[in-house]
Amino acid sequence: MSSVIIGIIGIVVLLLLMLSKMPIGFVMGLVGFLGFAYLVSWDASMGAVALSMYNAGTSYPLSVIPLFVLMGQFAFRSRMSEEMYLSIYKWLGHFPGGLAMATIGGCAAFAAVTGSTVATAVTMGSVALPEIRRYHYDPKLALGSIAAGGTLGILIPPSIAFVIYGILTEQSIGKLFLAGVFPGLLLALLFMITIYVISRIKPEMGPPAPRVSIREKVVSLKGTWMILVLFIVVMGGLYSGIFVPTEAAAVGAFGALVIALSKRSLSRKDFLDSVFSTGQFTAMIFIVIIGAMIFNIFLARSKIPFILAEMITGLGVSKYVVLALILFMYLILGCIMEAYSMIVLTVPILFPVIEKMGFDPIWYGVLMVIIIEMGMITPPVGLNVFVLRGVAEDVPIGSIFLGAMPFVLAMAIGIVIIIIFPQIALFLPFSMK
Repeated sequence: MSSVIIGIIGIVVLLLLMLSKMPIGFVMGLVGFLGFAYLVSWDASMGAVALSMYNAGTSYPLSVIPLFVLMGQFAFRSRMSEEMYLSIYKWLGHFPGGLAMATIGGCAAFAAVTGSTVATAVTMGSVALPEIRRYHYDPKLALGSIAAGGTLGILIPPSIAFVIYGILTEQSIGKLFLAGVFPGLLLALLFMITIYVISRIKPEMGPPAPRVSIREKVVSLKGTWMILVLFIVVMGGLYSGIFVPTEAAAVGAFGALVIALSKRSLSRKDFLDSVFSTGQFTAMIFIVIIGAMIFNIFLARSKIPFILAEMITGLGVSKYVVLALILFMYLILGCIMEAYSMIVLTVPILFPVIEKMGFDPIWYGVLMVIIIEMGMITPPVGLNVFVLRGVAEDVPIGSIFLGAMPFVLAMAIGIVIIIIFPQIALFLPFSMK
């Protein structure tokens, strides 16, 4: 059989094993190992496995993952999110839908120190939901806004999704981080506009909270300035060229620890739990990356990505039609797959197509992450929605999905805007030193 046929068989076997609930890292590693052994030799495949494990374990750029995860764990367990939410709530709460808008603002701020969608959704759900319920917000709007706001965790830097994409495509992680800043702020703004419009049309869904004095608003900022400084130092260091991403991650983790200790909000148990959770998450990510590396070697040998790129570019249709089809595919996959698994599975196959059509890989990475975010709040398996179901057990899962739908539309509008104005994503990375 030809290498292309073997490659197709490998992809089919991969999908079947995934449906059996086998972890995707092991699935990719197994299929890649057996496929490469068939195409080349058993010894060569053993060597490819050993090389992939060595390269992942000794990769300096990959050390950014545990450091940024640790930064997020310190922020998550030291309850920094409560002060950020309460401050934004005092500034926006008196608007129609103001508490839901404050939730979006809190999610955006917390995303800047976590890089995790699930952590952002769970934390803001626990912090914001009791206050939102106190003012009798409609559960669909309340939980829909938290689910949507949580997705900002993998777009606003630091983002583990960008790290994985950067490693797989050999793109600058620093540039990818910076590319996510303005699109993340754009989505947060679109979410807030969505909430405001819904609350103006149906005031009972998002009644305004009482106004507070200017003094109270200003005083509320005292608990947030350290988080803001940490974000500015980390991202400003990347932008100015003072830090490489790994150094920025180390500074961020240390800074988050210092802030947590200064607030006396991180117990010894919280510290140990943070380190243990970081180790667990990092091990899971590294298994996925190693599996992807082995599978990529097999794919490259089968020549499927390059043949696919030639076929698509030879169709004679607009490259934006092809882009739309790729993004739609990601939306469908996002409904049934976890974000990181989706990236490592699809990027090796589709990235040569993107390169062949002449799209900027940094800009495409931003679009890909946003469309993955859409999948995380879209039925039947929107991860953020199911996570929030655990926070609000009395609300039917269908109501949360229904409440998230206006925000899916807002994301679609955001994607169109970024496609029309790519500089929204590209200005910062291409002006960095």
